[in-house]
Amino acid sequence: MLLTTLGAIFLAVGFLLAGFSGMLFALLLAIILDLSAYWWSDRLVLGLYNAKEFKDERVERMLERLASKAGIPKPKLYLIETESPNAFATGRNPKNSAVAVTRGLLDLEDDELEGVLGHELAHIKNRDCLISALAAVFATAIAFLAQIGYWSIFADRERFNPFALLLIILFAPLAATLVRLAISREREYLADQLSAYLTRKPKALASALRKIAERSQRHPIRGSAATSHLWIVNPFKQDWFTQLFSTHPPLEKRIARLEAIKV
Repeated sequence: MLLTTLGAIFLAVGFLLAGFSGMLFALLLAIILDLSAYWWSDRLVLGLYNAKEFKDERVERMLERLASKAGIPKPKLYLIETESPNAFATGRNPKNSAVAVTRGLLDLEDDELEGVLGHELAHIKNRDCLISALAAVFATAIAFLAQIGYWSIFADRERFNPFALLLIILFAPLAATLVRLAISREREYLADQLSAYLTRKPKALASALRKIAERSQRHPIRGSAATSHLWIVNPFKQDWFTQLFSTHPPLEKRIARLEAIKV
């Protein structure tokens, strides 16, 4: 439903910009963006962080066991060379998926590391990676169309419509952002819950989230904020403004939910 809302906003912006032909252009662009996100989003994000395929008996043993319990194939394992602990999953479906862990994540206790891996496998099982990629692509494209709308004022002042311009420049990108955040936050809760049932140790994941959040603030990762929704905890330097538009639920609520789970 939320993805459909994003698509509707996208088509509406196209219509406001250029009528029916603009809506048709937006539809064709949406198809191209969807196909691109489906086939190449995983390669792009792994390449962005220079992730390399990784062989580690301890981690792969955990992945094998948890993937079996989740009923999905074991994903490929990648390593990102940074001491900031974190992880993300990517891939268009369970058969074509990958889990990337940072060097710093390997310092966690076994139960904590298992909880993090369970969270990422939950994203793969629930196909959240594809959903998040599509949502991010739509939100970015809407912002791009809004910018086109802004510059079109100067190209044709006679057809200038203040109401349409306000919808395009202000409300459409804001609505798209809020929908994307709603998708990301809800999927994080679901992944935490499924990890708790896969590992039978919800408090271990809660402990891991605390450690990752604390160390991420001391040693933030350098990268694109547009990928923040992929990580188990936002790895970038945060202030009050970025927290307002956070792609993750409040850490305290995630931990409280995990500690309330009875397994």
